[in-house]
This record gives sequence, C-alpha cells and structure tokens, in this order.
Amino acid sequence: MADLHTTNVLGKELYVIVTTPAAPGEEIMKKLPDHLARQIELEKAGILFAAGPMFDAGSEAPAAGLIIIRAANFEEADKIAAADPLHAAGLRTYTLRRWKLNEGSFTVTLNYSDQTMTVG
Repeated sequence: MADLHTTNVLGKELYVIVTTPAAPGEEIMKKLPDHLARQIELEKAGILFAAGPMFDAGSEAPAAGLIIIRAANFEEADKIAAADPLHAAGLRTYTLRRWKLNEGSFTVTLNYSDQTMTVG
C-alpha cells in the first residue's frame, strides 16, 4: 500500500522570497510603486504565485514581505528576486528558499448572475 503522506501530495516546487527593510520606510515608500509594478508584471507573466506584507503580532506596520514565485531553479529565482526594484536599490534585503507545496486548498466563487468573484 502506498504511503499517503508521500505519494498523494502535490509536490509543486516554488521559491519563497522573504524581503526585509534595509532602509528607512520613507525611502522604501518612494520606490514602492516600482516594486508593485514589477509584482504585477511577474503576475501577468505567470511567475508570481502569491505576495504580500507580513506583520508581527499587534503591529500595523509590515515587518517583512513574502513573495512566492515559480522558477526552474535557485539561480533563476535569485535573478528574479535581485531584479525587484527595492532589492536592486539596496532598500530591502531578501532570503530565498525552495518550497515544496504539498497540501492546502483555495476557493474561487464565480457568480454568473452578477459577474462577481470571491477568492477565499
């Protein structure tokens, strides 16, 4: 009998970029529109899987950012991460890890009657 814990999981390899501030927030905010434009570019190209800020308990200010991308290998993922305008300008630093997505789910609801959609 196959081991359910190792054979029936997705096993999708992605790369996780955790980005942290290396400059004052005011400097980062000046370059934020360039960063967000790059994120949308990666999304439209099918590279960006998910991204967003991360917060410490009780804080309203982001402590870091999480970017999950599709890439063939570490080298390609590192090139993508390094090209982020905030990283290229030295305003944020990043760590990079390969992540194997095994379990989980997401839901998309599309309502035909009013053409609304919900992602949950």
